[in-house]
Amino acid sequence: MAKFSKKRGKAKPAISTASLPDIIFMLLFFFMVVTVLRDAELKVKVVTPFASELTKLEEKSLVNYLYVGKPTQQYQNVYGTKPRLQLGDKFATVRDIPLFLEKHKVKLPENKRDRITSSLRIDGEVTMGIVSDIKTQLRKSGQLKVNYSAKKKAEK
Repeated sequence: MAKFSKKRGKAKPAISTASLPDIIFMLLFFFMVVTVLRDAELKVKVVTPFASELTKLEEKSLVNYLYVGKPTQQYQNVYGTKPRLQLGDKFATVRDIPLFLEKHKVKLPENKRDRITSSLRIDGEVTMGIVSDIKTQLRKSGQLKVNYSAKKKAEK
């Protein structure tokens, strides 16, 4: 009879780590491509009011945001405490709205330009005077889809 012996002491082969740098760089590039950075730094204080009937915006790339509120503490010594309009990342006047809308429109493909929505993020303590001026300028610029940002009212 033949003698069967157990094979002891044979180690498993080591896992090759040659492809690890490739995998890490692929993950790095993936996250760099899919990460969306914030468009604008808020320079105005915006505490949106509460609402009960809300709908969510579908395509965020088709939305341009107009912020209205009192300047934050670091900008109050320059701009005062009156409510101001912020377009993108800078303070603006109502007359700057058509150029802001056109810059946003140029970045989009031709077939999506008619679905652009202007979202007004307005502080709850702002008077309606500046809001009606903004709405009038949006209407004159041909921007008829307007959205008011709000927070969902807590259920009782």
